[in-house]
Amino acid sequence: MQVWKAYQEKHKDRFLEELLDLLRIPSVSARSEHKGDMIACAEAVKQRLQEAGADKVDIYTTAGHPIVYAEKNIDPAKPTVLVYGHYDVQPPDPLELWHSGPFEPLIKDGKIYARGSCDDKGQFYMHVKALETMVQTNSLPCNVKFLIEGEEEVGSPNLATFVKANKALLKADVILISDTSMLSMETPSIDIGVRGLSYIEVEVTGPNRDLHSGVYGGAVANPITMLARMIASCHDENNHITIPGFYDDVVEATPEERAKMAQAPFSEEAYKKDLGINSLWGEKGYTTNERTGIRPTLELNGIWGGYTGEGAKTVLPSKAYAKISCRLVPNQSSEKITEKLLNYFKRIAPAGVTVKAEEHHGGEPYMTPIDSNAYKAAAKAIQTTFGKEPIPVRGGGSIPICALFEKELGIKIVFMGFGLDSDNLHSPNEKFDVFNFYKGIETIPYFHQYYGEMQ
Repeated sequence: MQVWKAYQEKHKDRFLEELLDLLRIPSVSARSEHKGDMIACAEAVKQRLQEAGADKVDIYTTAGHPIVYAEKNIDPAKPTVLVYGHYDVQPPDPLELWHSGPFEPLIKDGKIYARGSCDDKGQFYMHVKALETMVQTNSLPCNVKFLIEGEEEVGSPNLATFVKANKALLKADVILISDTSMLSMETPSIDIGVRGLSYIEVEVTGPNRDLHSGVYGGAVANPITMLARMIASCHDENNHITIPGFYDDVVEATPEERAKMAQAPFSEEAYKKDLGINSLWGEKGYTTNERTGIRPTLELNGIWGGYTGEGAKTVLPSKAYAKISCRLVPNQSSEKITEKLLNYFKRIAPAGVTVKAEEHHGGEPYMTPIDSNAYKAAAKAIQTTFGKEPIPVRGGGSIPICALFEKELGIKIVFMGFGLDSDNLHSPNEKFDVFNFYKGIETIPYFHQYYGEMQ
């Protein structure tokens, strides 16, 4: 609608400045020293939702970080869309690899560099500005609710309790999430699923104290060496995961689905060039896109132990640690996989060390139906603003609360993300194209229009 376009064009500079203000708040949920920042960010989100035209906006306290809820109701006979997003962000480390301050947003070459710019402040804020656009132009076709949490990056430990206690408050016809990506702005796509997650930490202990590596080396098992061997045993020569029973529940993609995935534009050379590598790695028998979408994985997320400071210190460490995550595909259970991981590392502990393995958090894989009105509305909205029909793809990341939402609220989810896989999510120099930000604000109102018409 031209009225939407005109309103957005008139206020686009303000929209961008408001996002930059939000990005300046270091809302790192994983670190206790940012508790005050988390509260400040929740308050800022509340204010922006009020300004956008929400009738009711509240902050709900939890055992962890606050949840922001808002709603704009126009007619109980109209369908209701529940928008989910999160205002918390990943820790910015390592700071020395950032080209600019992670919480000092910088616009360079049309890209917003800041922690949270794409994941997920920039993306959920598109919905806030889309709401404002529809309210101010008196053209809101659906009731809209917002659930913006502050713990997604730490596994949403308190969201289940909130959802179970507030089913009536959260009642809706569909959940709309923009926390995913597109293949590119030239080749728009919609994620039809996200992978699940199992995350553990392993602690390997050898001697009761750090030892002199000359006096004791060669006589005492080194925890770092033992941990490295254990981790290396998790994959075979074909990069197949060796955890017993790991693949038992995997639903294999059909030849038809694999053929559709192969139609998506993909340049292996460009992929390698973007990452600065000369070859790719992965499970034998699958393409790169399949490895990152339809196949489960096991990755080492961090490993440490011994002396890591400046200079040399000849030490045989007492302990070594690793953080390990698995991405899961449909029919795999995070609870089952976590149990298999914990048991595996305890069982293969070499003589001379003891192993302690603990669960961090997890989440279930999720698939969204492509024959639903919500998916069709999202596809039509993207086709309207991009001029191209979006390709359905499976996302490689995880949104742990998806399965929870469907279980507790009994409604489906549609993903409509506007980020790119190259936006450095969870990495230094996270970015979000200004063009993508504006394109999301332009597209979202059409989703509401088409969904309202289809319902």
